[in-house]
Amino acid sequence: MMPYTPLEARIKIGTSGYVFDDWVGPFYPPRLPRADFLRFYAQEFSVVEVNATYYRIPPPRTMAAMVRKTPAGFRFVIKANQEMTHRGSRDPDLYRRFEDTVAPARDAGKLDGVLLQFPFRVKNDAISRRHLAFLRDALPSSPVWAEFRHASWNHPPVFEFLRDHDIGYCAVDEPDLENLMPGVCTATTDRGYVRFHGRNAADWWGSDGHRRYDWEYTENELGEWLERIRDLAHSTRSTYVFFNNCYMGRAVKGARLLRKLLGMQGKLDLGL
Repeated sequence: MMPYTPLEARIKIGTSGYVFDDWVGPFYPPRLPRADFLRFYAQEFSVVEVNATYYRIPPPRTMAAMVRKTPAGFRFVIKANQEMTHRGSRDPDLYRRFEDTVAPARDAGKLDGVLLQFPFRVKNDAISRRHLAFLRDALPSSPVWAEFRHASWNHPPVFEFLRDHDIGYCAVDEPDLENLMPGVCTATTDRGYVRFHGRNAADWWGSDGHRRYDWEYTENELGEWLERIRDLAHSTRSTYVFFNNCYMGRAVKGARLLRKLLGMQGKLDLGL
């Protein structure tokens, strides 16, 4: 049984990324310099999922600057590079550079973990499980979560495998399409994780990545998750909830609405 702490202290809500041109107006003030986006974001949210590392591994000074722009209680979850999760690289230099990049956040006590997001084509088979175990060993200094897109991973032995290897499970809300992972919500470590991608079934396949996440959640849709998130929070030390429906600032709207439905108070109400 986890020691009791208030719900607000257990659940951390934020967005998947924060640097988007189409957030200017819906979230960021029109003349706010891009260099100040994170400072502005951190006035309202206490955690962010860093997605830029998926595309390229920046130099450590980039993360150090992000650390300096955020208050003491702010936290980062950093997405693993695509070479690790999508291409199966085991190049030691890749992992060394990644560890060097996240070090400033870890040294400042602001790194809460690494997200391993696997593409739809990665199915539950022996090769994929071996690589998942390799990734856990290759990132020994950080909590890690695995996000699966293919429904073949939705089997009890997978969750036992994750528990045995100290890998967190990332629950997902996404369109109800054939072979996509359903909204299974469970904890395999002491840290829960949920990602809201939106339910844009029409644009999920074959569209550009940005349009895929063009979805604005309703109260009823998020209401389906309230008990699941509460149960997850009460069985973990902390639970992270990120909105990845980033099109036109919809992730911010979703995060605010979920916070309201859970009875949590934000730092600011900026009236989006």
